[in-house]
Amino acid sequence: MSGRPMPCSAAEISSLFLFEKLSAEQIDRLCSEGRVELFDPGPVFAEGDPATCFYVMIEGTVVMSRRVGSDDIEVSRTSQPGVYAGAVMAFVGDGKPQRYMNSLRVSEPTRFFVLPAESFANFMHEWFPMAVHLLEGLALGSQTFQRAVGQRERLLALGSLSAGLTHELNNPAAAAVRATSSLRDRVAHMRNKLGVIASGDYHHDALKALVDLQERTAERVSKAPALSPLEASDREDELADWLDDHGVPNGWQIAPIFVQGGLDVDWLEQIAAACDQEEILPSAIGWLTYTVETELLMSEIEDSTTRISHLVDAAKQYSQLDRAPYQVADVHELLDSTLLMLSGKIGPQVEVVKEYDRSVPRIPAYPAELNQVWTNLIDNAVSAINSAGGEGTLTVRTALVHDRLLVEFRDTGPGVPAEIRGRIFDPFFTTKPVGEGTGLGLDISWRIVVNKHHGDLKVESVPGDTRFQVLLPLTATDPDTEPDTVPDPAQEPS
Repeated sequence: MSGRPMPCSAAEISSLFLFEKLSAEQIDRLCSEGRVELFDPGPVFAEGDPATCFYVMIEGTVVMSRRVGSDDIEVSRTSQPGVYAGAVMAFVGDGKPQRYMNSLRVSEPTRFFVLPAESFANFMHEWFPMAVHLLEGLALGSQTFQRAVGQRERLLALGSLSAGLTHELNNPAAAAVRATSSLRDRVAHMRNKLGVIASGDYHHDALKALVDLQERTAERVSKAPALSPLEASDREDELADWLDDHGVPNGWQIAPIFVQGGLDVDWLEQIAAACDQEEILPSAIGWLTYTVETELLMSEIEDSTTRISHLVDAAKQYSQLDRAPYQVADVHELLDSTLLMLSGKIGPQVEVVKEYDRSVPRIPAYPAELNQVWTNLIDNAVSAINSAGGEGTLTVRTALVHDRLLVEFRDTGPGVPAEIRGRIFDPFFTTKPVGEGTGLGLDISWRIVVNKHHGDLKVESVPGDTRFQVLLPLTATDPDTEPDTVPDPAQEPS
């Protein structure tokens, strides 16, 4: 965009605070290489366009805005002569093409002194070489520092997730190893007990009845009802008394195993009826005890390996390694995988409550990056709860709000003080102790939600009730972009 050319007055240019210390010769050079332009109300330049000029306002009113999603948000408005915008970093020698970092418009006829970016860079290097070196070092150093700290932020998150996943995998893996070792021992004892029974002088029909009873006992174990501690204790006493009355040794050790396997006194009566010779009852009971233990151990192994499988699936869902970067996704699957990955860090003292609206539709998104947002917000919530004593509630809620999907993380921590609430999304701002936070988690989350998904991220907070709210559009904002559809797991072949 360009305005109407106007005469350049050296006296007027030198009156601006930006140029008031320049010599008359330097002012003349500015006027010879720059120009004065009058802009009617409307745009001057747009965010993202090549930064070709440096603008200094002489008179009028300027409005600066930034693009947030599909909207331009006003960030400043001023009539102060001498304010500047545009190619303000043209002198930085990083070799990268410069672009306008914001949009500028005028609300009334406004005059600017306009200097080409190349001329501005040359003047800076010629007239202020030391300042240029300092400003270049500051700009480039800040970029390098931000990249390094951003990388560390990701590494810290990865380390936290790895520790949590390792902890979660260790428990079922160790349980499976213990159960396998015990199972081998029980099977060996069962073979030995079967050999004792088979070597005895027992009727064929009695052995056949015992084998049939073993099959039905194994089936009963798989359908064992859940008992309360009091119910289980009462049944153990009944079984122990029955075993003692029938001459079965160590009845107090056998009774808890039978109760866990869902057996009762009626079932023991059936075993006794199948043993037409009373002397084989203790051996038969011992044999069936090993059968029950074997079934229970195999169930434990199945539960443990299923748990490991679920953790691996959650890790795949979290990392999105086998998925397209942009796809139609179910936010509940993403939330569940993140919560599972972070369960070790969340710990048992934090109660996690899920208030999911399962009727919300799948949305076009970058799932791996949304998982990073969930990770940062959950981590902040848990840290807030820990700072208030370590016990509290984390509530994750989803809902439809007008034409957007809401994902809310609510914690019972001490809250975000009003005086810093407006700064929490700023880069490097953190309330965590030194060494525990980089101040980039919320900044990264904001950029992922707002810049990449064209959504919104905001916070509402009072002591005991802090809510970070992520609002995401239900449809793709770019009609030329067709996200890949994630297949429904229920429809995938096993």
